[in-house]
Amino acid sequence: MSITLQGFRRTADKRPDTSKRTAIEETRTDKIFLAGVKIMLWLALIIVAVPLIYIVANSFSSPSAVSAGRVLFWPIEPSIRAYKEAFSDPLIMKGYLNSFIYAIGGTLISVTLTIAIAYPLSRRTFFGRNVIMSVLIFTMLFSGGLIPTYLVVQDLGMLNTRWAMVIPSAIGVWQVIIARTFFRSTIPDELYEAATIDGASDLRFLWSIVLPLSKPVIAVIALMYAIFQWNSYFDALIYLKDPGLYPLQIVLRNVLILNTLTGSTTTTNLAQQLEQQQLANVLKYALIVISSLPVLIIYPFVARHFTKGVMVGAVKG
Repeated sequence: MSITLQGFRRTADKRPDTSKRTAIEETRTDKIFLAGVKIMLWLALIIVAVPLIYIVANSFSSPSAVSAGRVLFWPIEPSIRAYKEAFSDPLIMKGYLNSFIYAIGGTLISVTLTIAIAYPLSRRTFFGRNVIMSVLIFTMLFSGGLIPTYLVVQDLGMLNTRWAMVIPSAIGVWQVIIARTFFRSTIPDELYEAATIDGASDLRFLWSIVLPLSKPVIAVIALMYAIFQWNSYFDALIYLKDPGLYPLQIVLRNVLILNTLTGSTTTTNLAQQLEQQQLANVLKYALIVISSLPVLIIYPFVARHFTKGVMVGAVKG
């Protein structure tokens, strides 16, 4: 018995160690390609990061240092005065709140309507789905234009209301195509037939089966709509007249383009005017940072679903 065990141990010792994976040897072409990819990624990082660092550094610097152009990549005479002025201005805070309302409410409406139209179009049993899809794609290529759209919004009584910010742009055809492709490639007809045999209605099947399986594509279209709504300013410029309804982007536009401080009073003293001008310069950078924070905070939480949803729609579509 001992001889047999010793022989078994020797045989076991001679077996190859499968726990150690042999690395695949890269060819010279592969190494050159990977080096090129790394260089391109570093260049892309530098192109994106340098302006961000410059903006953040200016937002935390003193107004005089910013106006003198002494700030590059590190705050000079560190100060948070610009952020104090931004958060103390009632119109800026009102614009910030309005942007959240438009982004959250508009995203909920857009995602709901997109799923409501994309899911039926993904079912082969839906009569006329090709005609409806052709009409939707036609709207991507040709639109009525700004004046007809304005007249429609006016006739619907949505001018100078919050609805004008979320209803005219509620459905994006590109998002409908992404959702339809995902539903068609991920939700098989056999699953629907099995649910129908068990007595599930179309609405119950959509709510209990389709939506839980569609979290990646929902995250994709929700992020697209949220970013669009958060950055939207043209609709507000056309449809809104009440400053109390302005989103943050309009306030930011007034500071960046018109070079005016929201809610500031007229000054007659030259020194006070110079100080106000310097403060307006640094306030530009602070508002850019403030307006970008929500997107930067939300994106890491949906990045995994975003990547998965985009790849599934691209590969299987």
